[in-house]
Amino acid sequence: MTKTKTLATSLLSLSAAALLAFVGTSGANAAPVNNADSQGSVASSHAVSDAGTADYWTPERMKSAKSGDILAAKALERGKLLSLGKSLVTEAPGALSSIPGQQAAPDSKAINLKVNQSETPVKHIGKVFFTLGGANYVCSANSVTSTNKSTVSTAGHCLNEGPGAFATNFVFVPAYLNGSAPYGKWTARALYAPTQWSSSGSMQYDTGFAVLNTLNGQRLADVVGSSGVQFNAARGLSYKAFGYPAAAPFNGESLKSCSGTASNDPYNPQFNTQGIPCNMTGGSSGGPWFIGNSSSGYQNSVNSYGYGSNSTKMYGPYWGSVIQSTYTTAAAS
Repeated sequence: MTKTKTLATSLLSLSAAALLAFVGTSGANAAPVNNADSQGSVASSHAVSDAGTADYWTPERMKSAKSGDILAAKALERGKLLSLGKSLVTEAPGALSSIPGQQAAPDSKAINLKVNQSETPVKHIGKVFFTLGGANYVCSANSVTSTNKSTVSTAGHCLNEGPGAFATNFVFVPAYLNGSAPYGKWTARALYAPTQWSSSGSMQYDTGFAVLNTLNGQRLADVVGSSGVQFNAARGLSYKAFGYPAAAPFNGESLKSCSGTASNDPYNPQFNTQGIPCNMTGGSSGGPWFIGNSSSGYQNSVNSYGYGSNSTKMYGPYWGSVIQSTYTTAAAS
């Protein structure tokens, strides 16, 4: 478990420059397709071409991909401007919904664990690599249960600028370790984000889902399995979060984790997010939060943001009915 420090009192004065997001930049791309208006709860989607994408991500490019801190800070500033003079929009509570995961086929792969100092690789957790604005970036992600058996969850800012362009060259590398891709590089065919994220960058909905192509005739969940997901759960639960932090003092080459009881963000309660003790850095965005103390629990959020380079808490969005609708759309596509 990642060690944490006492939260500095200087964090009480929030500015956009103090926000630590975990990937991003600006760029141009095709406009998203809105499956519902900005007040609805369905997704914006974007079809992705995978031509040459897997070959593009060489070990050198994967290791040099940036874990920037630009996108969520920009989204925060835009969100503040858009909310001026407007009433706070709250999401109506929904019914608890739990969807079991899917088991992977057994395999005999042996993964070299020598460089891993914290967590052994988990088959269904990995890294996503993508391009925005001509630059290469990296986040974390997880295979989640779905009808198509080909869906991964990540942070919204790891696939869409919020608001703005969707990513290109998007691949998922499950069980990534020190540049290796033991289960291959899975390219995306479509990206999904809540319209509240893709249209206005609301941090409350910083979650996205990517639907992947088959690889060697197989679907992702059949190879690495998938996590169950839960929506509209109680607040204040205990979680174990995973990710691949790449900014100092980490290098992004192995899986890390944090554990703790969630509490509301005291600095921006309008985000409706919760935080757990954690000092994971850039690159960990999009990594899964599991209810309980292991990677076998139900996924119920993702790593979204922290405050400052020395943040001792990681915040994640509350998975309510809006994010559930986005998941349902992606999982059935």
